[in-house]
Amino acid sequence: MRLDTGQHLRQIQGLRLAPQMIQSMEILQMSVQQLEERVEQELARNPTLEVREPGPDKSVLDAARLQERRDNREGERALVVNDDASDPNHRDDFERLTNLSEEMGDGWESSNYETGETFRRFSQSGERDTKMDAMSNTAARPPSLVEQLRVQWGLIETEPLVRLAGDYLIEFIDDDGYIRTDRQTLIDQAPPPITPELIDRTLELVKHSLEPVGLAAADLKECLLLQIEARSNQANGRDLSAERLLVSNYLKQIEMNRLPHIAKASSLTLDQIKLAMHNLRTFHPHPGRLLIDDAPAAIRPDAIVEYDEVNDRYVARLVSSRMPSIHVSTGYQKMARDRQFDRETRKFVRDNIQRGRWLLEAIDQRHSTVLRVINVVVEHQSAFFDEGPQSLKPFPMTSVADQLGIHVATVSRAVNEKYIQSPRGIFPLRMFFSGGTETDNGDAMSWAAVQAKLEAIIDAEDKTKPCNDDQLVEKLKKEGIDIARRTVAKYRKQLNIPPARQRKQY
Repeated sequence: MRLDTGQHLRQIQGLRLAPQMIQSMEILQMSVQQLEERVEQELARNPTLEVREPGPDKSVLDAARLQERRDNREGERALVVNDDASDPNHRDDFERLTNLSEEMGDGWESSNYETGETFRRFSQSGERDTKMDAMSNTAARPPSLVEQLRVQWGLIETEPLVRLAGDYLIEFIDDDGYIRTDRQTLIDQAPPPITPELIDRTLELVKHSLEPVGLAAADLKECLLLQIEARSNQANGRDLSAERLLVSNYLKQIEMNRLPHIAKASSLTLDQIKLAMHNLRTFHPHPGRLLIDDAPAAIRPDAIVEYDEVNDRYVARLVSSRMPSIHVSTGYQKMARDRQFDRETRKFVRDNIQRGRWLLEAIDQRHSTVLRVINVVVEHQSAFFDEGPQSLKPFPMTSVADQLGIHVATVSRAVNEKYIQSPRGIFPLRMFFSGGTETDNGDAMSWAAVQAKLEAIIDAEDKTKPCNDDQLVEKLKKEGIDIARRTVAKYRKQLNIPPARQRKQY
């Protein structure tokens, strides 16, 4: 076999995306919150970007600042130490310097881009740095579950080894509040001072000491039994023997809603079982979640859809964002052209100006594209805003792409994590895009409308004799919707609706 090296020319054809195009696609698919975070990051790292503050006319503002500087010069005194023999300690002079420092606050160096002169500028009392405000408005990270439990454990009086073992065990508590790691693994990974006997003893103390009750349990059964025990031991605690019996022996049957089977196998009547199940609903199956702030972020719509009575149609408008209005500093633009600064400095400024302009263009393009897509959606799905989800029509993204003359991937990015506010509530923009079927009457109905119809049928059923999936298929057929049983089962699961056996009420 012969190996040799050489140089060859080869012509290939490929596609390379420009940096500004990549940034434009990223900005387009961001939610409102993500876009605001991106702008705050750019404000922090790009010195050429400034926040445009609302205020009076520029000429009026410049005149006011000029008069302020004149007033300051008139009241100036030389900031030098007085050699007056009557004041050898110079108390008056140092007091003047202290008062001046308090009035002017911290200073920072800046430059006059027209003259290149470096000067010292001080912020007046009460002035705010908008960039620092944007960063300081970021919410602090809440303490984790383990951090909170460590604080609780630190308040419990116990011997040092038990405290060490408790700190070790708390690390294995997951966000649900369970220790799902098996005992042998806990023993194998324990540091040398911690013995198996110490782990067992400490684990029991952790289970009965930390709040809320039920933490450090191995599974749901143990978690509920710990809560039942704690409530029974209260001074005004009532008899929870029925609840304890159900959790200990019939938890699987409760999940399957087999109440008659439980009544037949136990000494409890059906009424006693229903009352006990009602009480069990007051316990928390995941006590760790009570200490975790995992509430979903508030949804902020990108646009508002309103009914225009004059033109008899629905119209959309973008929501005014809380994002600060930014622009490229004119001072830095002059600096980029001023040859009094060295080449590296001007290049650094020009690069940041270009990056800032790309960001502004990407944001403008995002607003324009999102609004155009929403207008097409509102026009096509106007029946939804009048009649509700059951009137949604099939609407593929390719239709919007063809109508607007853009790529379908651009439409997908434009609807990603975007929401609209309408007279019927706030809905994700992606909800309005789906395939569909045709009813017996020849009307087009989207799959989302079929799901809404299925949910309405289940809500109206007799809960003592709920419909199984075959019966739901027949009811949908009577509505002119012919779909398979497996499709009904799939939609029922997507709607978090349990099967007929679990929906039955006794």
